Amino acid sequence: MEPFVDGFHDTTAGPVPRLSTRLELSAVCGAIKARCGLRSNYKITPGLYCVGSPGPDAPVLVTSNYKLTVDHLRARLGGVDAWVVVLDTHGVNVWCAAGKGLFGTEEAVARVRGCGLDQAAPHAPLVFPQMGVTGVVGREVAKRTGRKVLFGPLRAGDVPRYLENDFQADEAMRRVTFTLRERAVLTPVEFLLLARPLVFVFLALFVLSGVAPGLFSLHAAWARGLVTCGATVLACLAGGVAAPVLLPWLPGRAFSLKGAQTGAITGLVSALLWAGGVLSGAALVLWSAAVGSYLCMNFTGSTPFTSPSGVEKEMRRYLPWQIGAAALACALWIAAAFLEG
Repeated sequence: MEPFVDGFHDTTAGPVPRLSTRLELSAVCGAIKARCGLRSNYKITPGLYCVGSPGPDAPVLVTSNYKLTVDHLRARLGGVDAWVVVLDTHGVNVWCAAGKGLFGTEEAVARVRGCGLDQAAPHAPLVFPQMGVTGVVGREVAKRTGRKVLFGPLRAGDVPRYLENDFQADEAMRRVTFTLRERAVLTPVEFLLLARPLVFVFLALFVLSGVAPGLFSLHAAWARGLVTCGATVLACLAGGVAAPVLLPWLPGRAFSLKGAQTGAITGLVSALLWAGGVLSGAALVLWSAAVGSYLCMNFTGSTPFTSPSGVEKEMRRYLPWQIGAAALACALWIAAAFLEG
Protein backbone atom coordinates (compact mmCIF):
# COMPACT_ATOMS: atom_id res chain seq x y z
CA MET A 1 0.00 0.00 0.00
CA GLU A 2 1.26 3.45 -0.91
CA PRO A 3 2.34 5.59 2.07
CA PHE A 4 -0.17 8.31 1.14
CA VAL A 5 -3.09 5.83 1.36
CA ASP A 6 -4.69 5.65 4.80
CA GLY A 7 -6.76 2.49 4.45
CA PHE A 8 -9.80 1.88 2.27
CA HIS A 9 -13.39 3.09 2.18
CA ASP A 10 -15.96 0.37 1.46
CA THR A 11 -18.43 1.25 -1.30
CA THR A 12 -20.83 -0.52 -3.66
CA ALA A 13 -18.05 -0.24 -6.25
CA GLY A 14 -15.62 -2.01 -3.94
CA PRO A 15 -12.91 -0.65 -1.62
CA VAL A 16 -11.72 2.85 -2.54
CA PRO A 17 -8.27 4.03 -1.38
CA ARG A 18 -8.53 6.73 1.28
CA LEU A 19 -5.95 9.51 0.96
CA SER A 20 -4.25 10.59 4.16
CA THR A 21 -4.67 14.29 4.90
CA ARG A 22 -1.38 14.36 6.79
CA LEU A 23 1.79 14.51 4.73
CA GLU A 24 4.24 11.75 5.52
CA LEU A 25 8.02 12.22 5.49
CA SER A 26 8.36 10.66 2.05
CA ALA A 27 5.91 13.24 0.65
CA VAL A 28 7.87 16.12 2.19
CA CYS A 29 11.16 14.78 0.83
CA GLY A 30 9.56 14.17 -2.56
CA ALA A 31 8.26 17.74 -2.64
CA ILE A 32 11.72 19.12 -1.89
CA LYS A 33 13.26 17.02 -4.66
CA ALA A 34 10.56 18.07 -7.13
CA ARG A 35 10.92 21.74 -6.20
CA CYS A 36 14.66 21.51 -6.76
CA GLY A 37 14.36 19.68 -10.06
CA LEU A 38 15.95 16.54 -8.61
CA ARG A 39 12.94 14.32 -9.21
CA SER A 40 10.90 13.88 -12.38
CA ASN A 41 8.12 11.46 -13.34
CA TYR A 42 6.49 12.26 -9.98
CA LYS A 43 2.98 10.89 -10.30
CA ILE A 44 0.39 8.55 -8.81
CA THR A 45 -1.94 6.01 -10.40
CA PRO A 46 -5.05 7.69 -11.88
CA GLY A 47 -8.45 6.60 -10.63
CA LEU A 48 -10.91 6.98 -7.78
CA TYR A 49 -9.78 7.94 -4.27
CA CYS A 50 -11.46 9.58 -1.31
CA VAL A 51 -10.81 11.59 1.84
CA GLY A 52 -12.74 10.99 5.02
CA SER A 53 -15.84 8.81 4.69
CA PRO A 54 -17.85 10.20 1.77
CA GLY A 55 -21.39 9.11 1.03
CA PRO A 56 -23.14 8.77 -2.34
CA ASP A 57 -23.90 12.50 -2.48
CA ALA A 58 -20.48 13.77 -1.38
CA PRO A 59 -18.74 16.13 -3.83
CA VAL A 60 -16.20 14.81 -6.31
CA LEU A 61 -12.94 16.75 -6.54
CA VAL A 62 -11.13 16.30 -9.85
CA THR A 63 -7.36 16.76 -10.05
CA SER A 64 -4.25 15.70 -11.95
CA ASN A 65 -2.01 12.75 -11.13
CA TYR A 66 1.05 14.92 -10.49
CA LYS A 67 2.03 13.75 -7.00
CA LEU A 68 2.87 17.26 -5.80
CA THR A 69 -0.62 18.43 -6.82
CA VAL A 70 -2.32 15.52 -5.07
CA ASP A 71 -0.26 16.08 -1.91
CA HIS A 72 -1.08 19.78 -1.95
CA LEU A 73 -4.79 19.02 -2.23
CA ARG A 74 -5.08 16.20 0.31
CA ALA A 75 -3.11 18.08 2.96
CA ARG A 76 -5.83 20.74 2.96
CA LEU A 77 -8.81 18.41 3.18
CA GLY A 78 -8.66 17.46 6.85
CA GLY A 79 -12.20 16.95 8.16
CA VAL A 80 -13.68 16.87 4.64
CA ASP A 81 -15.63 13.93 3.24
CA ALA A 82 -15.20 13.87 -0.53
CA TRP A 83 -14.40 11.71 -3.51
CA VAL A 84 -11.24 12.47 -5.47
CA VAL A 85 -10.97 11.54 -9.14
CA VAL A 86 -7.37 11.65 -10.35
CA LEU A 87 -7.02 12.13 -14.11
CA ASP A 88 -4.12 10.75 -16.12
CA THR A 89 -2.14 13.87 -17.01
CA HIS A 90 1.15 12.00 -17.40
CA GLY A 91 2.46 13.49 -14.18
CA VAL A 92 1.82 17.10 -15.22
CA ASN A 93 0.17 19.65 -12.92
CA VAL A 94 -3.37 20.89 -13.58
CA TRP A 95 -2.49 24.26 -15.11
CA CYS A 96 0.14 22.96 -17.52
CA ALA A 97 -1.85 19.82 -18.31
CA ALA A 98 -4.90 21.92 -19.20
CA GLY A 99 -2.80 23.96 -21.60
CA LYS A 100 -1.42 20.79 -23.19
CA GLY A 101 -4.84 19.13 -23.50
CA LEU A 102 -3.98 16.41 -20.96
CA PHE A 103 -6.35 17.74 -18.30
CA GLY A 104 -9.27 17.88 -20.69
CA THR A 105 -12.82 16.92 -21.49
CA GLU A 106 -12.15 13.51 -23.01
CA GLU A 107 -9.91 12.31 -20.18
CA ALA A 108 -12.35 13.63 -17.57
CA VAL A 109 -15.34 11.87 -19.14
CA ALA A 110 -13.47 8.61 -19.64
CA ARG A 111 -12.03 8.60 -16.12
CA VAL A 112 -15.34 9.45 -14.41
CA ARG A 113 -17.13 6.72 -16.34
CA GLY A 114 -14.45 4.10 -15.85
CA CYS A 115 -13.25 4.53 -12.26
CA GLY A 116 -16.29 3.16 -10.43
CA LEU A 117 -17.70 6.54 -9.44
CA ASP A 118 -21.04 5.78 -11.09
CA GLN A 119 -21.53 2.96 -8.59
CA ALA A 120 -20.11 4.72 -5.53
CA ALA A 121 -21.66 8.17 -6.07
CA PRO A 122 -23.95 8.10 -9.12
CA HIS A 123 -25.20 11.70 -8.94
CA ALA A 124 -22.49 13.58 -7.02
CA PRO A 125 -21.34 16.86 -8.60
CA LEU A 126 -17.91 17.17 -10.20
CA VAL A 127 -15.72 20.01 -8.91
CA PHE A 128 -12.87 20.92 -11.24
CA PRO A 129 -10.03 23.24 -10.18
CA GLN A 130 -10.20 26.74 -11.62
CA MET A 131 -6.74 26.28 -13.13
CA GLY A 132 -8.18 23.53 -15.35
CA VAL A 133 -10.86 25.68 -16.97
CA THR A 134 -8.89 26.11 -20.21
CA GLY A 135 -8.84 22.37 -20.83
CA VAL A 136 -12.32 21.29 -19.75
CA VAL A 137 -15.62 22.10 -21.48
CA GLY A 138 -17.97 21.94 -18.51
CA ARG A 139 -21.19 21.63 -20.51
CA GLU A 140 -19.78 18.73 -22.51
CA VAL A 141 -18.65 16.88 -19.39
CA ALA A 142 -22.04 17.47 -17.75
CA LYS A 143 -23.89 16.22 -20.83
CA ARG A 144 -21.82 13.07 -21.20
CA THR A 145 -21.62 12.12 -17.51
CA GLY A 146 -25.08 13.25 -16.39
CA ARG A 147 -23.53 15.18 -13.51
CA LYS A 148 -23.46 18.79 -12.43
CA VAL A 149 -20.08 20.33 -13.25
CA LEU A 150 -18.60 23.12 -11.14
CA PHE A 151 -15.30 24.97 -11.17
CA GLY A 152 -13.93 25.35 -7.67
CA PRO A 153 -11.55 27.91 -6.21
CA LEU A 154 -8.10 28.75 -7.51
CA ARG A 155 -6.26 27.40 -4.45
CA ALA A 156 -6.59 24.02 -2.79
CA GLY A 157 -6.59 25.71 0.62
CA ASP A 158 -9.95 27.33 -0.18
CA VAL A 159 -11.68 24.06 -1.12
CA PRO A 160 -13.06 23.29 2.38
CA ARG A 161 -14.58 26.77 2.68
CA TYR A 162 -15.93 26.51 -0.87
CA LEU A 163 -17.70 23.26 0.00
CA GLU A 164 -19.04 24.72 3.26
CA ASN A 165 -20.42 27.71 1.31
CA ASP A 166 -22.54 25.39 -0.83
CA PHE A 167 -20.16 25.58 -3.80
CA GLN A 168 -20.03 29.38 -3.79
CA ALA A 169 -16.66 31.04 -4.45
CA ASP A 170 -16.07 34.62 -3.35
CA GLU A 171 -13.81 37.06 -5.17
CA ALA A 172 -10.77 36.16 -3.07
CA MET A 173 -11.11 32.50 -4.08
CA ARG A 174 -11.01 33.47 -7.76
CA ARG A 175 -8.27 36.07 -7.66
CA VAL A 176 -4.99 35.13 -9.32
CA THR A 177 -1.92 36.24 -7.37
CA PHE A 178 1.82 35.89 -7.82
CA THR A 179 3.20 36.92 -4.45
CA LEU A 180 6.81 37.10 -3.33
CA ARG A 181 6.51 33.69 -1.70
CA GLU A 182 4.86 32.18 -4.78
CA ARG A 183 7.64 33.52 -6.99
CA ALA A 184 10.45 32.52 -4.65
CA VAL A 185 9.30 28.90 -4.39
CA LEU A 186 9.72 28.52 -8.16
CA THR A 187 13.31 29.73 -8.33
CA PRO A 188 15.20 26.65 -7.02
CA VAL A 189 14.10 24.40 -9.87
CA GLU A 190 14.71 27.14 -12.44
CA PHE A 191 18.25 27.63 -11.15
CA LEU A 192 19.18 23.99 -10.59
CA LEU A 193 18.07 23.01 -14.09
CA LEU A 194 20.97 25.15 -15.31
CA ALA A 195 23.59 22.83 -13.80
CA ARG A 196 24.05 20.58 -16.82
CA PRO A 197 24.17 23.26 -19.56
CA LEU A 198 26.45 25.37 -17.37
CA VAL A 199 29.13 22.67 -17.52
CA PHE A 200 29.35 23.10 -21.30
CA VAL A 201 29.16 26.88 -21.03
CA PHE A 202 32.05 26.89 -18.56
CA LEU A 203 34.16 24.69 -20.85
CA ALA A 204 33.52 27.07 -23.74
CA LEU A 205 34.40 30.07 -21.58
CA PHE A 206 37.71 28.52 -20.51
CA VAL A 207 38.61 27.85 -24.14
CA LEU A 208 37.57 31.36 -25.18
CA SER A 209 39.56 32.89 -22.33
CA GLY A 210 42.68 31.08 -23.46
CA VAL A 211 42.82 32.89 -26.80
CA ALA A 212 45.75 35.26 -26.41
CA PRO A 213 48.93 36.52 -28.14
CA GLY A 214 50.76 33.41 -29.28
CA LEU A 215 47.42 31.79 -30.21
CA PHE A 216 46.54 30.07 -26.93
CA SER A 217 47.63 30.33 -23.30
CA LEU A 218 46.77 27.76 -20.64
CA HIS A 219 47.54 30.30 -17.95
CA ALA A 220 45.13 32.82 -19.49
CA ALA A 221 42.52 30.10 -20.00
CA TRP A 222 42.59 29.32 -16.29
CA ALA A 223 42.90 32.85 -14.90
CA ARG A 224 40.50 34.61 -17.25
CA GLY A 225 38.21 31.57 -17.44
CA LEU A 226 37.63 31.71 -13.70
CA VAL A 227 36.60 35.35 -14.07
CA THR A 228 34.03 34.64 -16.80
CA CYS A 229 32.67 31.62 -14.93
CA GLY A 230 32.30 33.66 -11.76
CA ALA A 231 30.52 36.41 -13.67
CA THR A 232 28.25 33.80 -15.27
CA VAL A 233 27.24 32.33 -11.91
CA LEU A 234 26.37 35.79 -10.62
CA ALA A 235 24.40 36.52 -13.79
CA CYS A 236 22.49 33.24 -13.38
CA LEU A 237 21.57 34.22 -9.84
CA ALA A 238 20.53 37.64 -11.11
CA GLY A 239 18.32 36.40 -13.93
CA GLY A 240 17.10 33.14 -12.40
CA VAL A 241 16.57 34.20 -8.79
CA ALA A 242 16.83 37.95 -8.16
CA ALA A 243 14.77 39.07 -11.17
CA PRO A 244 11.82 36.72 -10.46
CA VAL A 245 11.80 37.69 -6.78
CA LEU A 246 12.00 41.42 -7.57
CA LEU A 247 9.67 41.15 -10.57
CA PRO A 248 7.03 43.79 -9.61
CA TRP A 249 9.64 46.40 -8.69
CA LEU A 250 11.89 46.19 -11.74
CA PRO A 251 11.13 48.76 -14.47
CA GLY A 252 9.55 47.64 -17.74
CA ARG A 253 6.99 45.00 -18.68
CA ALA A 254 9.15 42.54 -20.61
CA PHE A 255 10.78 39.86 -18.49
CA SER A 256 13.82 40.04 -20.75
CA LEU A 257 14.40 43.68 -19.82
CA LYS A 258 13.95 42.97 -16.12
CA GLY A 259 16.55 40.19 -16.28
CA ALA A 260 18.90 42.37 -18.31
CA GLN A 261 18.84 44.97 -15.54
CA THR A 262 19.72 42.57 -12.73
CA GLY A 263 22.28 40.85 -14.95
CA ALA A 264 23.93 44.15 -15.85
CA ILE A 265 24.21 45.04 -12.17
CA THR A 266 26.02 41.79 -11.35
CA GLY A 267 28.10 42.30 -14.49
CA LEU A 268 29.17 45.70 -13.21
CA VAL A 269 30.11 44.12 -9.89
CA SER A 270 32.15 41.48 -11.73
CA ALA A 271 33.85 44.18 -13.81
CA LEU A 272 34.78 46.21 -10.75
CA LEU A 273 36.14 43.13 -8.98
CA TRP A 274 37.93 41.28 -11.76
CA ALA A 275 38.22 43.24 -15.01
CA GLY A 276 41.66 44.26 -16.17
CA GLY A 277 40.48 47.20 -18.24
CA VAL A 278 37.61 48.88 -20.06
CA LEU A 279 37.24 46.22 -22.77
CA SER A 280 37.11 43.27 -20.38
CA GLY A 281 34.80 45.20 -18.07
CA ALA A 282 32.40 45.98 -20.92
CA ALA A 283 32.52 42.32 -21.96
CA LEU A 284 31.52 41.16 -18.47
CA VAL A 285 28.64 43.65 -18.27
CA LEU A 286 27.30 42.71 -21.71
CA TRP A 287 27.67 38.98 -21.07
CA SER A 288 25.96 39.18 -17.69
CA ALA A 289 23.11 41.28 -19.09
CA ALA A 290 22.54 38.75 -21.89
CA VAL A 291 22.56 35.78 -19.50
CA GLY A 292 20.27 37.49 -16.99
CA SER A 293 17.89 38.58 -19.74
CA TYR A 294 17.66 35.07 -21.20
CA LEU A 295 17.05 33.36 -17.87
CA CYS A 296 14.38 35.80 -16.75
CA MET A 297 12.69 35.44 -20.14
CA ASN A 298 12.48 31.69 -19.46
CA PHE A 299 10.63 32.46 -16.23
CA THR A 300 7.61 33.67 -18.25
CA GLY A 301 6.43 30.05 -18.50
CA SER A 302 6.15 29.86 -14.71
CA THR A 303 3.89 32.88 -14.26
CA PRO A 304 0.08 33.07 -14.34
CA PHE A 305 0.13 36.39 -16.21
CA THR A 306 1.67 35.40 -19.55
CA SER A 307 0.16 33.69 -22.58
CA PRO A 308 1.88 31.44 -25.15
CA SER A 309 1.50 34.14 -27.80
CA GLY A 310 2.98 36.75 -25.45
CA VAL A 311 5.94 34.51 -24.66
CA GLU A 312 6.58 33.85 -28.35
CA LYS A 313 6.38 37.57 -29.12
CA GLU A 314 8.91 38.42 -26.42
CA MET A 315 11.27 35.68 -27.57
CA ARG A 316 11.14 36.86 -31.19
CA ARG A 317 11.82 40.41 -30.09
CA TYR A 318 14.57 39.96 -27.52
CA LEU A 319 16.37 36.70 -28.38
CA PRO A 320 18.31 38.34 -31.25
CA TRP A 321 19.43 41.09 -28.86
CA GLN A 322 20.52 38.51 -26.29
CA ILE A 323 22.52 36.59 -28.90
CA GLY A 324 24.02 39.81 -30.23
CA ALA A 325 25.03 41.01 -26.77
CA ALA A 326 26.61 37.65 -25.95
CA ALA A 327 28.51 37.58 -29.25
CA LEU A 328 29.77 41.14 -28.77
CA ALA A 329 30.82 40.28 -25.22
CA CYS A 330 32.87 37.33 -26.51
CA ALA A 331 34.52 39.53 -29.14
CA LEU A 332 35.40 42.18 -26.55
CA TRP A 333 36.74 39.52 -24.19
CA ILE A 334 39.08 38.18 -26.87
CA ALA A 335 40.12 41.69 -27.88
CA ALA A 336 40.92 42.51 -24.26
CA ALA A 337 43.42 39.65 -24.15
CA PHE A 338 45.42 41.34 -26.94
CA LEU A 339 44.93 45.01 -26.05
CA GLU A 340 44.93 45.03 -22.25
CA GLY A 341 47.90 42.75 -21.74
